[in-house]
Amino acid sequence: MELLIGHSPDPDDAYMFYALTAGKVNFPFKIKEFLVDIETLNKLALHGRLDVTAISTHALAYVADKYYVLRVGASMGLKYGPVVVGKGGKIELVAVPGTYATATLLFKLAMPNVKTVEVPFDRIMDAVISGAVDAGVLIHEGQITYERYGLRNIMDLGEWWYEQTRLPTPLGLDVVKSSLGMSNVKLIKDALLESLKYAIQHREEALEYAMRFSRGLNMSDTGRFVDMYVNNYTIDIGNDGEKAIRALLQWGHERGLTPEVNFILV
Repeated sequence: MELLIGHSPDPDDAYMFYALTAGKVNFPFKIKEFLVDIETLNKLALHGRLDVTAISTHALAYVADKYYVLRVGASMGLKYGPVVVGKGGKIELVAVPGTYATATLLFKLAMPNVKTVEVPFDRIMDAVISGAVDAGVLIHEGQITYERYGLRNIMDLGEWWYEQTRLPTPLGLDVVKSSLGMSNVKLIKDALLESLKYAIQHREEALEYAMRFSRGLNMSDTGRFVDMYVNNYTIDIGNDGEKAIRALLQWGHERGLTPEVNFILV
């Protein structure tokens, strides 16, 4: 069997999937790897086109009928997350990184009366700097580089989320197509866990690979970013991670921003 595996071309995902896609761990399936931005992965998952994929937690509200959620591989931060940045002044229009991005849902929960416009995640800083928007919600490496471009932190949505819930910020998940069957899903889960453990045990090797996807970050910044989102919650989301997913999607449903959803964790 050949599996189509999708993940974003970003340092944290590359770090996690490195050993699996490089053949460093035992895996009983052939792999076809597909690297594309997370919003595109979300949209492909809506149609069930990927066998295994990273998705935004927000997107789970729309794909839980097709995918099981793995307890391994989650991207969560405790007291930090996507950052709303600007140059100062009144905030009337804010760039967000996509319809199904968790950062977009968090922003709409935190600032429900502010208008938003979708901008590709890697163009949001440019939109803020140019004045096309008043502020932008930054994900990926923008969270640690924005000050270098003269932008200031208006709100850390992870800090805001923690203040509201005392839970980690549930940004991203790994999911497996339920039609593959539970026995195969568990094999995939075990292999992803082994891939993650390999990266942790061979950090320099995995970081060198991750740097190919770091969009200009040096080794130190790449390691810093990877450490933000490859942590204990990535190994296993735990009780707090599960509570965070359920809290986010329930809050989104109550605000009329997401459909009601039931999902299965494996």
